[in-house]
Amino acid sequence: MNKIKVGAVSYLNTKPLLWGIEKSPELMQQLELTTDYPSKIAKQLLNDEIDIGLVPVAIIPLMKEYYIDSDYCIGADGDVASVCLFSDVELEKVDKILLDYQSRTSVNLCRVLLKNHWKKEIPVEDAGPDFIERIKGTTAAVLIGNRALQQRKHSKYIYDLAGEWKKFTGLPFLFAAWIANKKLPAGFIELFDKKNAEGLENIDAVIAENKYEYYDLHTYFTKNISYKINDEKRKAMDLFLKLLNQL
Repeated sequence: MNKIKVGAVSYLNTKPLLWGIEKSPELMQQLELTTDYPSKIAKQLLNDEIDIGLVPVAIIPLMKEYYIDSDYCIGADGDVASVCLFSDVELEKVDKILLDYQSRTSVNLCRVLLKNHWKKEIPVEDAGPDFIERIKGTTAAVLIGNRALQQRKHSKYIYDLAGEWKKFTGLPFLFAAWIANKKLPAGFIELFDKKNAEGLENIDAVIAENKYEYYDLHTYFTKNISYKINDEKRKAMDLFLKLLNQL
């Protein structure tokens, strides 16, 4: 039997979802798991290098076919903490925004918010790996993942993009979902979903295996991140993709 190729984001926010998967011999016999940053996993899914990935929803318009069969995701209903616009000055004084190269959905969320929520025309620039050191003066940056949690201790102004989306729309936000580029066996999806849930049911054990000094992981996993897909998140995804198409 050919193994199902699974790609997942390597950030802390995926640890609860991967906890049960990696501890299941039955499931691990059925899959090959790779982890990397979001835009790279997205590229692998688009290139058919993996069969299913926890990928940014912004890639959906680029896919020939897609399936969101899992009940689990990376979402937020309010501040997410790890997807933010960081700046030394207020947004009104920012004259350039650098966009995290590791992101697809989050940088596009910033573009959507600039146009529709903040109603500002601030130049944006796709940034390379060294861009964090350029966050100074009137240059701000969108930063995601573990590095964003660390940057919270350094930037004076922090605009949480999920929180701003909530203010703008009244909806939660769906950053990434388990998206397949082909129909996968129902038995695999059923077991896969069951193992996603196990980490969420054992958050203290997940935290014990992932010591982190920059941010309280219990708050992050139980308050900031919302892991279940629901109708409100799907509605938010549809609205985001519509607004993205209008940029």
